[in-house]
Amino acid sequence: MSPNQENIHTSSDDVLVKLVQEGNKQAYNILVIRYQHKVFDVALKFVNNHFDANDIAQEAFVKAYRSIGNFRGESSFYTWLYRIVVNTAKTFLESNSKHRYNLDVDAPEFESQDSHGVLTTHDSPDKLIESDELQKVIFKALQELPEDQRQALSLREIEGMSYEDIALAMQIPIGTVRSRIFRARQYIEEQMAKI
Repeated sequence: MSPNQENIHTSSDDVLVKLVQEGNKQAYNILVIRYQHKVFDVALKFVNNHFDANDIAQEAFVKAYRSIGNFRGESSFYTWLYRIVVNTAKTFLESNSKHRYNLDVDAPEFESQDSHGVLTTHDSPDKLIESDELQKVIFKALQELPEDQRQALSLREIEGMSYEDIALAMQIPIGTVRSRIFRARQYIEEQMAKI
C-alpha cells in the first residue's frame, strides 16, 4: 500500500469529498464505511425493519454519490448525508404507505440491547418494570409530538448534532430549532410527570 493510500483512510470528510468529486471511488467507499452504521440507524427509526432500513441506506448512499458534485461544504458531510437519508426514507414510506409502517423515532426493543443483541441492563425486576413504564410513556409522548418537533429532538438527543447542524439539516433558523426542541422536551416532561 502506498503512503497516499494509507493517508486516505485517515483523511477528513472534506478531503474525502473533494477526492470523490475528482473521481476517486475509493474515497467514497471510505465515507460509506465511516457512516454506514449511522445511516442505517437513521433509516431504521423510520421503518423499524432491518431489511427495509438496509434498502433505504443503500439507496441513500447511491443518491449521495450521484449528487456529491453538488455538495458545497456549507454544512458537514454527515449533515448533508442525513438530509438525503431522511428524504429517501420519507419517499420509501410514501411509496409503501399500504404497509403498516409508522414513524417510531425510538423503538424500545433497541434501547436495552447492545449491538450484538445482548441485554445491557442489570436492574432488579421492580426497576425494570418502572423503567419499562417510563419508556412506554416517553415513546408514546414521542409519537404524539408533531413531526418537526420529533425530528429536531431526535437529531439533538439521539444523533448528538449541534443546534447549528440541526438548523442546516432541517433547513430552518436556529431559533426555530431551539423552540421545537424546547417544546418537545416540555411535552415529554409533562407526560412523565403524570406517572
